[in-house]
Amino acid sequence: MRSKFYRALVTMKISIITATYNCEKTVTSTLDSIATQTYPDVEHLIIDGQSSDNTLNLLSCWNAHTFILESSRDQGIYDALNKGIFKASGEVIGFLHADDVLQDEHVLEKIAKAFEDPTIQIVYGDLVYVTQEDLQHVVRTWHSGKFNSRKLRRGWMPPHPTFYARRSLYEQLGGFNLRYRIAADYDCMLRLLCQKSICIKYIPEILVRMRVGGISNRSLRNIIQKSLEDIDVARQNLGGGLVTVLLKNLSKLNQF
Repeated sequence: MRSKFYRALVTMKISIITATYNCEKTVTSTLDSIATQTYPDVEHLIIDGQSSDNTLNLLSCWNAHTFILESSRDQGIYDALNKGIFKASGEVIGFLHADDVLQDEHVLEKIAKAFEDPTIQIVYGDLVYVTQEDLQHVVRTWHSGKFNSRKLRRGWMPPHPTFYARRSLYEQLGGFNLRYRIAADYDCMLRLLCQKSICIKYIPEILVRMRVGGISNRSLRNIIQKSLEDIDVARQNLGGGLVTVLLKNLSKLNQF
């Protein structure tokens, strides 16, 4: 049931971007988590990389909520997300990947509430990792904690699926750098978070349930490539490098 409060006071559209490619096993749970949101002013953009499985058929049959669909060849997930940023018309932009779900039906209400303060430019929260087969089976919990710019050099970073920013920031600073195949989200967030006098709001609640098995840890080769990209990202944005990335990886130990 839609919140009466938000029906009366909606003034801000939130754009959610979902990149899809051969995700027939998980995409309907992602769609359902957006369809059941109580916050009504949501623009959902699905950018598909010309899926060859049943993904597009599932999308064409979906009628629980409306969305904008584009299916075309791309250069990977970050290229797809950039296309979504370019097409988005909402004042605030967030991302929900095709194997992730929002924690409950009130997540976008909470995001919108945080952005009611016009000085707030970025909002983020906490995340849990769940198994591929069972969204209720938690294997890791990522408690972000409050933002402090000094923590960035110590490898701190909010979980990207909980990261919402005003569209004007992307227009000013750009989206995802395609030179990075795995760490473009780290680079993009650092670019935004490193801005002087930026106002950031932390919501100390689980906002997203994320399935394990992403590209960054799918193989030893990917783990090595991600580490090398992370080092370059830290060097470019923070002037740091290896130490920052080592601390970034060590910080994950207490999530298990």
